[in-house]
Amino acid sequence: MKKILLSILIWFYICVLTIILYFAVLLCAALSYPFDKKRTLAHRQCFWWSDAVIALNPFWKIDISGLNNIDKKRTYVIIANHQSLGDIVLAYQIKMQFKWVAKKSLFKIPFIGWSLSLTKHIKLERGNFGSIKKVYREAAQWLRGGMSVLFFPEGTRSETKEIGDFRNGAFKLAIKEHVPILPIVFEDTGTAIPKGSWIFSAKTTAKLKIMPALETAHYQASDFAKLRDLARSVLEKK
Repeated sequence: MKKILLSILIWFYICVLTIILYFAVLLCAALSYPFDKKRTLAHRQCFWWSDAVIALNPFWKIDISGLNNIDKKRTYVIIANHQSLGDIVLAYQIKMQFKWVAKKSLFKIPFIGWSLSLTKHIKLERGNFGSIKKVYREAAQWLRGGMSVLFFPEGTRSETKEIGDFRNGAFKLAIKEHVPILPIVFEDTGTAIPKGSWIFSAKTTAKLKIMPALETAHYQASDFAKLRDLARSVLEKK
């Protein structure tokens, strides 16, 4: 009973924080609209939201390493494995500007989805070839404008701790746009948010590891599979 009541309080607090986040993002987007087309100020609001969500939950402990591998003056194609919705909370701990590539249905979720729309993240409609082509055009435009883009190259959440097969698009894009790949590893976020249950029942140490960037300057367009496999091996080795 104690864990049930505590879980209710945690989820209530997360909901309240997310509602506050939405209005903060809305205000920042409105006030900065004339001079901040990339919505960088609105995106920064997600940093305190992430901090607060993590600090609140007594079941969560976060271990972050490799922040020194991020050069905030550079633009990256960020790739990460995907275990749970906890990845979204944790990813903001890198405290850098980026645009997610996220499934379209997430943008329909009240407050958090609306915040994603306001901060101009990239919508992907799975199974729609036209949408996929549009995603890569939009991602390329962001990269050319100096904005990093984050992909989950597995395409969906992993059912286990094993990293699934990677899709090719992010690696083709990195080579074409001459930007490095920044690999990020999430560990144990799948247990940080309980799958199939809303009750937090076990303490979890979720890890975020930022690996050294993979340069793409020496890759040809036809080498995307080689880059893909290298990136996947980096995430697996951690």
